[in-house]
Amino acid sequence: MNHAFGLRSVPGALAFGSVGVPDSFLPEICALFGQPVAGNPMQFMMERAFAQQGLDWRYLSFEVTPESLGDAVRGLRALGFRGANVTAPHQFAAVKHLDRLSEAATQMGSVNCITRDGQELVGENTDGKGFLLSLRSVIDPLGKHIVLLGAGGAARAIGVELALAGAQKLTIVNRTAGHGQDLANLLAKNPNVQIEFVPWEGKYEVPADAQVVIQATSIGANDPDADVPVSFRHAAPGLVAADVVITPPETAFLSEAKRHDCVALDGLGMFVYQAAIAFQHWTGIAPDTTAMRDAAEEFLSS
Repeated sequence: MNHAFGLRSVPGALAFGSVGVPDSFLPEICALFGQPVAGNPMQFMMERAFAQQGLDWRYLSFEVTPESLGDAVRGLRALGFRGANVTAPHQFAAVKHLDRLSEAATQMGSVNCITRDGQELVGENTDGKGFLLSLRSVIDPLGKHIVLLGAGGAARAIGVELALAGAQKLTIVNRTAGHGQDLANLLAKNPNVQIEFVPWEGKYEVPADAQVVIQATSIGANDPDADVPVSFRHAAPGLVAADVVITPPETAFLSEAKRHDCVALDGLGMFVYQAAIAFQHWTGIAPDTTAMRDAAEEFLSS
């Protein structure tokens, strides 16, 4: 069964000649650009998804330094790659190397997905959309008060999509006041959302009227014991606590949330859905997200 959860197959998806007997013996190529990329499950997951759909496509991971990013994008263009994912630290810098951006990527000022459209390379940011699909599996953000911990690239992408999805109030909590206020100012351009910025000083107390709290920093990545200075003692019953970290899926933040009877949402959901959106941009086919998550979990447990 194809659990696309909001992803739709696109008419004409088989026009590339890559399903069944290909028109060419040259496979389509997609890639990941980042530094570091070792330990990232994207290649394993995408290759599994291509094979499941009968696509003669390949996905390659490349360690790209900031100084070499322009050359990497030019190589992608010259070699006819179908598309690419862009991960840290390149999401903002990649923008200047592309022909145009989606509306969401323009608003965020960053990309994590590049798609070839004819002779043009188009930048998209699927992180926020991927998070939104994951969040909606447990709660609809419409009309909710949501606390967003952090103000970096992930928080920016998530905040923009939550505002567009009809969140009633977004509270931005960040240690660096300048970055936090910048994100608050960006989100405040949506007149239908109440925006609040709170400096992250000491242990942040999740307010009783919040329905969702999102840990959108890198705290806990590759460190299951890393402490996020947050208190859930005033949290309302049924509060949804979400993390963007994928390694490990069970972070200290989520473990603490569970101890206070919160609903925990791990970062693998966002990771899988943002990748599934990119997959559909490139191929025109909605992948099986359940199988993609299984592949990511298999990789991370190996």
